[in-house]
This record gives sequence, structure tokens and C-alpha cells, in this order.
Amino acid sequence: MSDPKNIIILLLLVGVAVLGYLYYDSQQTQVRIDVPGFKLEAK
Repeated sequence: MSDPKNIIILLLLVGVAVLGYLYYDSQQTQVRIDVPGFKLEAK
């Protein structure tokens, strides 16, 4: 795994996964869990 090409591919996959999750999260109906103090909003 020390091959630079493999590291770049891994970083790209992680970046795509994070962006995909953020997009998915932004498309969901509003559900918010706010910690600490525990606040939960659902719409």
C-alpha cells in the first residue's frame, strides 16, 4: 500500500465517499441531533 498511485486512488475514493455522503445528507428530510445537551429535531 506504499505505492503512491494506490495512495492517490484511496484518497480519491475517500473524497468521493465524503462528498456523496454530504450530498445524501443534504437531500434528506430535516432531522437534526445536536449533542451535547441532546437536542433532536425532526420535520
